[in-house]
Order: sequence, then C-alpha cells, then structure tokens
Amino acid sequence: MSASKTRRIVRFNPAQPGARGMKIAATGLLFVMALVFIAARHFQPLYPAFGWVKAFAEAAMVGGLADWFAVTALFRHPLGLPIPHTAIIPRNKDRIGEALASFLKENFLIPAVVARRMRNIDVAGAAGRFLKTPAGEGTRIRAGASRLIADIFEGLDDERLGGIVKSAIATRLRKMEVSPLIGHALASAINEDRHVPMLEAAIRWTARMLEANETLIRDMVKKKANWALKLAGLDAKLADAIINGFRKLAGEMSEDPAHPVRLRIEEALAQLANDLQTRPETRARVEAMKDQLLDNQSVGLWLDTLWQKGREAIIRAARNPDAVMAGKLGEVLRSMGGTLESDARIRAAINQFARRATVGMAASYGGSIVKLVSETVRGWDAQTVTDRLEAAVGRDLQYIRINGTLVGGLVGLALYALDRM
Repeated sequence: MSASKTRRIVRFNPAQPGARGMKIAATGLLFVMALVFIAARHFQPLYPAFGWVKAFAEAAMVGGLADWFAVTALFRHPLGLPIPHTAIIPRNKDRIGEALASFLKENFLIPAVVARRMRNIDVAGAAGRFLKTPAGEGTRIRAGASRLIADIFEGLDDERLGGIVKSAIATRLRKMEVSPLIGHALASAINEDRHVPMLEAAIRWTARMLEANETLIRDMVKKKANWALKLAGLDAKLADAIINGFRKLAGEMSEDPAHPVRLRIEEALAQLANDLQTRPETRARVEAMKDQLLDNQSVGLWLDTLWQKGREAIIRAARNPDAVMAGKLGEVLRSMGGTLESDARIRAAINQFARRATVGMAASYGGSIVKLVSETVRGWDAQTVTDRLEAAVGRDLQYIRINGTLVGGLVGLALYALDRM
C-alpha cells in the first residue's frame, strides 16, 4: 500500500447544516443588536425610554463581540490578524493528539479498566439478540451496525492491520503449548468413541488406496522377486497373496470392532494421547514441529490468505446482512442466536473469552493504539484538525455566542437600571 494512500487526508466541511444555521443566527443577532443600538441612539433624545433599549443593545453587542472573538480564537486568527494566543487549536495540534492518546490509554486501554468495564457487558447476549432478530424487526439497527462494520474494515490499513492480526495469531500460538490440548482432545474423543468414525474412514481410505495401486504393488513384487520365483511363476501368486491379504484385513477391520489390529491401533492412539499430555519428550517434539510450521513461509502466506478471505467475507456480509440472514445459513445463525440467549453456560464462556481477549489486546497492543492515534493526529495538517473539531462542536459554540449576546444585554440593562437609581 502506498504511503500516499495511508496518509490520505479527508477534509470535513465544518459548515454542517446545523452549525451553519446557528452561525448565521448568532451573527444575525449581533447585527440586529447593532441596528437596534443605532435606532435607539437616534430616538433617545426624543423618547428617553429608548435609553433602556440602547443600554440593552450596547451591552449585547459587547457580549456578542467578546464571545465571537473567543470562539474564533480557538480555531483561527480573528480577522486574519496574528493576535497573540489566538488560533489555539492549529498551534497546539500535536499537544491535542498526545492528550487524546493519553486520555485513551488512561481511561480505556489499561487492562484493569478494560476488565472492569467488560464485566458489565454481555457480549454473547447482545450477539444472540442480534442474530435472533427476524427480518423486519430491528432492521435499521442491523443495517446501521452492518454499515459501520463494513466501513471500519474497508477504512483500516489492510496491510498494517493484516500484519497485526497475523503477528497476534502467530505469537499466541507460539506461547500456547498445543501438545496437552491435542492429547486431551484425543483422549476425550477416545473415551466418548468419537474416534470410531475417523478410524473407519481411515480403514476405508486404505482399502481404496489398495485397489487404486494394485498394479503398482504387483510391479514392486515382481521387481523384488528373485529369478527363481519368476521362473516358477510364483511372483504373481505372491503379489495376489499380498493384495488379497491386505484386502481381507481391511474388510475384517471394517466389519469387526473387536479385531486385534484395530484394538492395537486404538491402544496406540490412547498411548499417544497420554504421551502428549505427560511425556516431556513427546511434548517437546510436538512444540518443535509447531515452531517449524509457524516459521515456514507457506504458513505465513496461508495466514495472509486466511485474513484476506475473512476480511472480504465480513465486508460482503456487512454490506448485505439480509442475504446473510436468509436461507439455511440464516436459519443456522438464528438458531445460534437462540442458543446464546437461552444457554447460560455457553453465554458465560463466550463472555469470559471476550473479556480475556479484550484485556489481552489492551495489554499487548494498547501502546501501539495510543501511538497510532498520536501519530495520526500529528500527521494531519492544522486545517484538517481545525475543521474536524469545529464540525464536532461548532453548533454548541454558536449557542455560546447567542447566549453571550443575550446575557450581555441583560447585564447592560441591569447596570443602566442601577445608574438610573
């Protein structure tokens, strides 16, 4: 991905409809106060009561102009004049980025804080309700959430995020000792006879390979047989005996669950399950094989492909959630949603996993996220920062100008009353 793309700057127009209307209203109110002041000053000699109006309008202009100066000084130099301590936000852009990053780190990305917040979040329940909602109910929520997910995955730096995901998976696998997990899974499968279908499938596969390679076996026997066997024509008979023997053995193993060879295979599997959990030499060999696989370039390419396919699938599903929720897949997802809502044990396990994963990400990548925020803000030009902040708070700032105008007028009216008294 090119640097120009990763550093692309999207400018936001601060004059959003609401902010633009409030800015016009605040400026218009200030202009009206100026006209009222001029009119009141003109008619005061003829009508002394206009002194009250003049006092209100005069103080309102002062209050409105003061707040206009204060609001403008946040984002730019008033009237383009380089007055000291103005254009505060553009001049302090980097400090704002660092303060925002520190705020995120201290309030959201500390593992203890994340764990405390995650205790009160029912991730599994929310996912269950989301999946269980039929079409037509909660459509706007689903559509909005889907658009947000799609926009996030499309907007993130694919190369950088993919590297983070791949690195996180590889690091987690390296730290995880997989040998006991494999041994425990194998032992559980054997205890519950879940290995039987796999064993029978392996026997059937062996029988098919024997049939498919019968010619190869005959050729091997013929090449290995000595001249005496060939002269007597016994090489063909020997090949027939070997093939028929293997074929008979496969058939008997498939039909008889108590076949001696089959029992020996099951004993070997049980011993392997025990060695994977208890024998240091076996565990060390499995861990070494795991590290060799993770170091293999093909595995890295496979993880890249896995990430790309997963990302594309998420974006496609998010762009068209109704299609995902339709058909058999939709039925499966709705069934999963019902299970997540009704099964407290599964819900607790998923919430615990989500909590641990989130805390782990905060501990491992919190610093990187904070650094990314500060570097991103530092990479923006000053005008972009100004536009974005003004777009976010511009409407409220114009309310400040209006309130300043009206409050200033009321204060001026009160001072005029005191002077008259």
